[in-house]
Formats: sequence, structure tokens, C-alpha cells
Amino acid sequence: MELRPIRKETDYQEALREIELLFNAAPNTPEYDRLDVLSTLVEAYEKKHIPIAIPDPIEAIDYYMETRGWSRIDLESCLSSRARVSEVLSRKRSLTLEMIRKLNQELGIPAEILKPYKSVKIPA
Repeated sequence: MELRPIRKETDYQEALREIELLFNAAPNTPEYDRLDVLSTLVEAYEKKHIPIAIPDPIEAIDYYMETRGWSRIDLESCLSSRARVSEVLSRKRSLTLEMIRKLNQELGIPAEILKPYKSVKIPA
């Protein structure tokens, strides 16, 4: 493959195939340099044409809890009580600004992910 800008899907797929072939190239070799350039071109194409959606806030909390080995009890320090943890994770209560700050500090979840979401109205 000739090195050139990636402008369309077929160029992108071709670059991905070549990256796969070069993936184990040894550093400081022409193959490694080619891999580096192709990776940069693919990254630029993906940023422009394949946007990454911001994850759902509750799914993000679940993911961060799972990767850190946290349980719902551990989450109480961020959300104030066991009842509040249950309400937030079941989408019955939205996150407050203070909860977002604590989740950001304690779990490292980026604040922009913890955007407001619609809570579920439970009939009385």
C-alpha cells in the first residue's frame, strides 16, 4: 500500500489490514516506521469519521465499580446512603452535582460522562 491520506472507507480498511500485518514489527525498523505512520493516518480518519459516543452514566458507574472491585456498599460514600445508591442505579433518582463530584474524585469517572439523565417515574 502506498502511503497517502485515508479519504474513504476502502482506504481505511486497506490501512487496517496492513497495520495488522505490521503489528509485531520490531522497533527502529522501516516496518515499524510504516506501522507508526499508518496508525497515525487511521487515528486521524477515525477521529473525523467514527465519533465515539459518550457512555450512559449508569453503565459507566457499573463499569468503574466492576473494574475496581467495588460493591454497592462502597458506592455509599459517594451517593450518601444505601437507599440513594439503589435509587440512582435503578434510575429512580438523577445524580446531583455533589454526587458527580464525588464519583469523579472517588472512582475517577470523568464528570462529562455523568451528565444528567432522565429518571424513571414510578407510579404512586
